[in-house]
Amino acid sequence: MEQYLKVKVHADEKKNKIVQKNPDTFEIWVKAPAEQGRANEAVRALLAQYLGLPENKLSLIKGATSPAKIFLKR
Repeated sequence: MEQYLKVKVHADEKKNKIVQKNPDTFEIWVKAPAEQGRANEAVRALLAQYLGLPENKLSLIKGATSPAKIFLKR
């Protein structure tokens, strides 16, 4: 079942952290800098691990250059 996940990202932080605000809303802090897609990949990996999914089941569909992102969970 497909589901959209709203994510607010804080890049270049001291540690990785994830907080689930609602069933489909997350706030994520990652160590990776927001350059060359590094933070996006770190967020995808962290979110997949948190949800117990393989990374290829999550796709970034909106917000590649913004702190507010939408992922599609397949």
